[in-house]
Amino acid sequence: MVERVRTPRLEIAYHRRGPSSGPVVVLVHGWPDDPSCWDGVVPELAENGFCCILPYLRGTGPTRFLDDTVPRSGQIGALAADLADFITALELNDVLLVGHDWGARAGYAVAALFPQRIRGLVAMSAGYATGAALPYELAHNYWYEWFTATERGRAAYRDDRRELSRYLWSSWSPPWPGREEQFDRTAPSWDNPDWAEISIHAYLHRWNEAPGDPAYDDIESRLADAPPIKLPTLVVHGELDRDNTPTTTDGKDELFTGWYERQVLAAVGHFVPREAPQAASAAIHRLRTVTGPG
Repeated sequence: MVERVRTPRLEIAYHRRGPSSGPVVVLVHGWPDDPSCWDGVVPELAENGFCCILPYLRGTGPTRFLDDTVPRSGQIGALAADLADFITALELNDVLLVGHDWGARAGYAVAALFPQRIRGLVAMSAGYATGAALPYELAHNYWYEWFTATERGRAAYRDDRRELSRYLWSSWSPPWPGREEQFDRTAPSWDNPDWAEISIHAYLHRWNEAPGDPAYDDIESRLADAPPIKLPTLVVHGELDRDNTPTTTDGKDELFTGWYERQVLAAVGHFVPREAPQAASAAIHRLRTVTGPG
């Protein structure tokens, strides 16, 4: 069942699994993906008493803007504000925040700037605080981001999003059982009318090729300084990730002033929750052990 909650700018669709009285885990998907990335993780968590809440990011699935005039921004500041507003709207506290890819980037920002309702963070397949230097391997991997700076690339995002996304899925990870079936179940979430424009803006903004939404200037300014994350944080990365390589999470210990641990999973690519759901679940249990029962 899809539930919905209103924030200042969005009606965010989400799923809730497990007992409502259990410790709260908010699981945030990446791009191009949707909450089904957690399908192999949530049943075990729910069985062990966790209340699992899985939102659809802006531009994905049933999530919709409340105002047609609001810019369709995909910048990290927007994703962070959405997530913080979502947690506040549901009046959640002591949240174990778990994010993959875009969800991890939003999670870092919330943990750094809006930690009041968060107990700890698990971040998968993306690093905190992108450095100024960009190795050529990453420049090669991020071709799909540079693609948005061309008319042909923007047309692919708008008119050929499924095949573009299918290619990315196949490029970023080794094959895993059920990948094609999972892709086919997930792809309808990208038919959201705002998916293409949010995706395009996300990457143009990331590389300073498009301005941000002024509503998020303060968040972006604060994130630019890479504020330290004080909350307990566990970073999980697949060693075979061919999007954000493991180098993007390596050597960043100084950015985390609380408990911090990094795990690199052998023989796993970019889509950690899909490829290694048991390891993803174990990471959440590990964070729960570190943070205590609350």
